[in-house]
Amino acid sequence: MSQPLDVLGGITAEQFLAEYWQKKPLLVRNALPDIANILEPKDVMELALDENITARLIKQKDKDPKQWSVKTSPLIKGDFQKMPKLWTLLVQAIDHYSFDLAEMWKKFPFIPQWRRDDIMVSYAPKGGSVGKHFDFYDVFLVQGFGHRRWQLGQMCDADTDFVAGQPLKLLAEIDVNFDEVLAPGDLLYVPPGLSHYGVAEDDCLTYSLGFRMPNIADMIDRTSEKFATNGLFHNPLMDIARTNPTQVGEITAHELSYLKTELLARLQDSSILDDAIMSLMAESKYPENIPEVDEIGTGDLEEVLDLGYSLMLEPASRLLYTEQEHELSFWANGEIISVSKTFTPILKEIADGQSILLDAKLANEDILKDIAHLLNEAVLMLLPPEEE
Repeated sequence: MSQPLDVLGGITAEQFLAEYWQKKPLLVRNALPDIANILEPKDVMELALDENITARLIKQKDKDPKQWSVKTSPLIKGDFQKMPKLWTLLVQAIDHYSFDLAEMWKKFPFIPQWRRDDIMVSYAPKGGSVGKHFDFYDVFLVQGFGHRRWQLGQMCDADTDFVAGQPLKLLAEIDVNFDEVLAPGDLLYVPPGLSHYGVAEDDCLTYSLGFRMPNIADMIDRTSEKFATNGLFHNPLMDIARTNPTQVGEITAHELSYLKTELLARLQDSSILDDAIMSLMAESKYPENIPEVDEIGTGDLEEVLDLGYSLMLEPASRLLYTEQEHELSFWANGEIISVSKTFTPILKEIADGQSILLDAKLANEDILKDIAHLLNEAVLMLLPPEEE
């Protein structure tokens, strides 16, 4: 059994996963005090105007607060003129722009990296909200600035009705059975499908740490792409052994069964199916946030060995691995990658969220080549000692 975690209110990860994860909400007061005041409302407003940012400006009309409008990025200063009293600004992937926020993922080591979506920040003045709604993913709502009142209600699903004629998927009502105000550092876990409604009590920032599962349609699409690019699967199948003639217009049950069996047999090819799923899971959710980097060589790395630099995963990138028959395979930003065996255990540590000191232990030609390649691809980044 692991140790009790402050972020979970003193229960263990095992207890949380068994009793709360995808089952019921959990409120933890002062769970993440370090998140308070990392950003202030003006910081979020400035970020929202960046052309690379994914943001939404949600407004409720003064005369009819039940009427909503949504403006998606790019946002300009003019979008914030003649504002109604009730509005909310949502900025996606804020963890790609703040190392302090990216570090917050380390507070949740009991949920694997491939489940992460991003950290979204919601800024709203008093009364602002995004309405009564539910999500299909797990979310930890953490108050970073100001106060927000949260109400939780009934469980919903794909058959739940939404309010007609609105640009957001809103619920008409929720059956309130939880009503609490969150202060900076407070955390509220909301499982998939649970209706919730957050309203700003004052100028406030709320961070949403989202954990999303893939859907079957996306996995099928990616699998189809992988099979389509494999020349072996463009060859026609062998026909069945024919002994008796059949009706000209008919595909017999036996023929249909044969075709399905052949298709499913190909889908069971572990290497192709694994690559399809892993490449999808390892895609960056916001590839436009992956920075362009200056080319670096092994000589450059040798010059800074033992100067206190460290290696870490670039926040906008994804790095995942599988371990089968004691062999590690890596995928980064949607592609399978090859590294030397000497670098494999080090890269595994980085994928698991560790920072690795760039010191004499890495003074190996193969390792430095791998590091330089992954730095140039912006999968990894080099952190100066003063920024660690």
